[in-house]
Amino acid sequence: MMRLVRALALALAALLGVSGAAGAASRIKDIADFEGVRDNLLVGYGLVVGLNGTGDSLNRSIFTRESLIGMLERLGVNARETALRTNNVAAVMVTATLPPFARQGTRIDINVSAIGDAKSLLGGTLLVTPLLGADGEVYAVGQGTVATGYVAKGQAASVTKGVPTSGRVSNGAIVEREVGFEMADLKNMRLMLRNPDLTTARRIAQAVNAFVRAPAARAIDPATVVVEVPERYNGDVVALITDIEQLQVEPDQSARVVIDEQNGVIVMGENVRISTVAIAQGNLTVRVTETPQVSQPNPFAPGAAGPQAGLPFAPGQDGVQFAPGGGAATTVVPRTQVDVDEQSQNRLAVLPEGVSLRELVNGLNALGVGPRDMISILQAIKAAGALQAEIELM
Repeated sequence: MMRLVRALALALAALLGVSGAAGAASRIKDIADFEGVRDNLLVGYGLVVGLNGTGDSLNRSIFTRESLIGMLERLGVNARETALRTNNVAAVMVTATLPPFARQGTRIDINVSAIGDAKSLLGGTLLVTPLLGADGEVYAVGQGTVATGYVAKGQAASVTKGVPTSGRVSNGAIVEREVGFEMADLKNMRLMLRNPDLTTARRIAQAVNAFVRAPAARAIDPATVVVEVPERYNGDVVALITDIEQLQVEPDQSARVVIDEQNGVIVMGENVRISTVAIAQGNLTVRVTETPQVSQPNPFAPGAAGPQAGLPFAPGQDGVQFAPGGGAATTVVPRTQVDVDEQSQNRLAVLPEGVSLRELVNGLNALGVGPRDMISILQAIKAAGALQAEIELM
């Protein structure tokens, strides 16, 4: 019976070990990109019309006025000598992302953002706007109704939903030019790691070679793995990419502590280790509390003023009332309490050499250390040379 229990325990431990190792692995598709399969950013300048008096002021936004006059002239309307007073037009910047292998006629979403003093783009329509790539060529043309937030105001309150000066046009741009890239004729391709690491790049190359059963892949730097297309995949590189991106690889990472001092956020990797170090944490807190009290004299006390004395009150400073004869009626007496907390209950804690991330966090939490103080402690441990990790400040 005992042997059966031991066998079941060993089998369960082995199963948990295998599942944990599999859970740590990631697909190559999730940790690397294939060269050439990428997005391209587009930008353009245009006009939004049809606004309900919430557009740019033409006397202050000169670029809006000149753009409106130029557009009208191209349509055969001479508005150069006319004093334009409309406030239903707004100058905007239009941005979009051109996905990889987008063909002519494909529609993509565009974002519209006001650049003048327009108050809202609600109800506006974007006129035909060319969208340019980094090379200055036009890759798409956008136009459509802008969907944006709104502002509702009253005399005593207002409600704002979203950002009224920024909107979106779904399927508002048509692709006019394609980015040329042919995958079928490739003899080799490159995998670019999203988090460059020499160990991870070598593991990817080993996984690819084991799959194709040939030395086709090699890591040339921490961020790039070159794969030669095997003969059986000639003319069918898409199939090779599909097979490679499904391979499981366990990515490696360097020991790093990322600190956001502004928001008090700390993120530590699992490989963070520290040498033997002693830590003590404490703050001096001085708390001053003011609780003033009002002292009221007895009705028939000497010098008291009031209806009993037949004398009217005259207001003074700090709530004290004086009678014409100079007698005090009511006095505010200060009461001050000063508390000093040196946090003497906190003791020196010793963390042994080679502690893990879990032990480090548990030790700091046992000291009652908050995120702000923990940042200072980690920086002090690093300055002492006991933190075996890189600290990165955001």
